[in-house]
Amino acid sequence: MDFDYSQKVLALKARVEAFMAEHIYPAEAAIFAEIAEGDRWQPSQILAGIKQHARAAGLWNLFLPDSARGAGLTNLEYAPLCEVMGRSPWAPEAFNCSAPDTGNMEVLERYGTPEQKTRWLEPLLAGEIRSAFAMTEPEVASSDATNIETSIRRAGDDYRINGRKWWISGAPDPRCRILIVMGKTAPDDPDRHRQQSMILVPLPWPGVVVKRVLPVFGFDDAPHGHAELLFNDVRVPAANILLGEGRGFEIAQGRLGPGRIHHCMRLIGLAERALERMCRRTRMRVAFGRPVAEQTVTQERIAEARIMIEQARLLTLKAADMMDKQGNKAARAEIAMIKVAAPNMACRVLDWAIQSFGGAGVTDDYGLAYGYALARMLRLADGPDEVHRNQIARLELRRYPGAESLTGGSATVLPADYSPGLSRRPVWIA
Repeated sequence: MDFDYSQKVLALKARVEAFMAEHIYPAEAAIFAEIAEGDRWQPSQILAGIKQHARAAGLWNLFLPDSARGAGLTNLEYAPLCEVMGRSPWAPEAFNCSAPDTGNMEVLERYGTPEQKTRWLEPLLAGEIRSAFAMTEPEVASSDATNIETSIRRAGDDYRINGRKWWISGAPDPRCRILIVMGKTAPDDPDRHRQQSMILVPLPWPGVVVKRVLPVFGFDDAPHGHAELLFNDVRVPAANILLGEGRGFEIAQGRLGPGRIHHCMRLIGLAERALERMCRRTRMRVAFGRPVAEQTVTQERIAEARIMIEQARLLTLKAADMMDKQGNKAARAEIAMIKVAAPNMACRVLDWAIQSFGGAGVTDDYGLAYGYALARMLRLADGPDEVHRNQIARLELRRYPGAESLTGGSATVLPADYSPGLSRRPVWIA
C-alpha cells in the first residue's frame, strides 16, 4: 500500500486540526465543568454550539464510506481524520463521528429498508438524535456471541423481546432514540450463526427499562454513559427487523470491522496526546538536580512509546487498506491484530504518562486517568484480547495444514523404536 495520504485527505486533516485548535481544545475544560455543575445527563450546550460550527464548515459525517450521505471517504482515507478526533473526548461527537452512532448509521445505510432509513438514519446523520447497540449480556460470556440469550419471538404482526443487556453505550443519553438489539429468533437452528437477528427498538418504549448506569473505573461518561437494560415483553412491529431473521451475525460482521478501525485510530490519537504531555512535563520538571526528561528511564519510555505508536498506526492503516481493497473478511486477521495492539499500546503509553506526572497524573486535571480508563475498557469492547488472539492464531495455523518438516518436505515419520536419548542424528519435528 501507499502510506502517503492523498492531497484530499491532507487538506481535510488540516481543516480538522484547525477546527480542533479553534473550537475543541479551548472548550474542553468548560464542557467538563458544565457537565459536572449541572444535570450530568443533559447534553452539553457548549458542545451543541461547536457541532453547529462543524456542520457549517462541512466537517460532518466524515466516517461513512461508499455513500453519498457522507464524505465519500474510504476507511483508509478516514483513518487519519479519526486519529485527530481521538485526541479529545469531545471531538468525535462534534463532527457527528462518534461511536456507537457511526456503526449504527452504517448498519442502517447498508441493511435498512427505505422506511427505516427515513425514520432513523436521516435524523442520526443530521445529529438530531443518538443511538445505541445492544448486544452484550451479563449472564453469559458474550465474547462468544452465539451465547446470547435475549429472545426475539414473532407474535403476529409484532416481535416480542425479552432479555437483559448491559454495557449499552449511549443508552442513558436523553437523545438516544433508537436501539439496535441482537437476540435469538431461532434458538433451535442447528447452525448457531443463524439463530440470531437484529431488530430496531425505539426509545423510550414500553417494557424497556434502564436499570442502572455502569461506571468505568469510577467514570460515568455522562451524558453518554453505559447502561444495563431490561427488556420486559417488549413488542415492536415486525417491520423493525433488520435484513431478515437469522442475519444477525452477518450484520455484526459488517458493523464491527469499520468500528474497530475507528476505535484503534482514536486510541492512537489519544496516545499521541499523552506522549506530547509526557514530553512537555518531563522537560519542565526537575528532580535530583536535572530535568526528568534527562533521566534514562524517561528517555527509554518516550522512545518505546514512539515505537509502539508508529507500529500501531501502520498496522491499522494496513487493515483499513485491506478492508477497502479486499473486504472485511480478507482483512479479519489484521482487524483482530489492531484490536489487540492499539488498546494495549494506548494503555502502556498512558500509564507511562501518568507516572511522569506523579500524583497529578491520577487526578482529573490532565485527562490521563480518564484516557487510561477508556483505553482499558477498549481491551474488552468489541471483543476481548483473548478472542482476537485466538482468531489470529487459528488463521495463522491454517497456513500449515500438514505436519511438514522444516526442510519443506513431507511430514517426518519416527521409527517405532526411536528414543531422543539414543538418536545419533537430529530429527526435525514440525
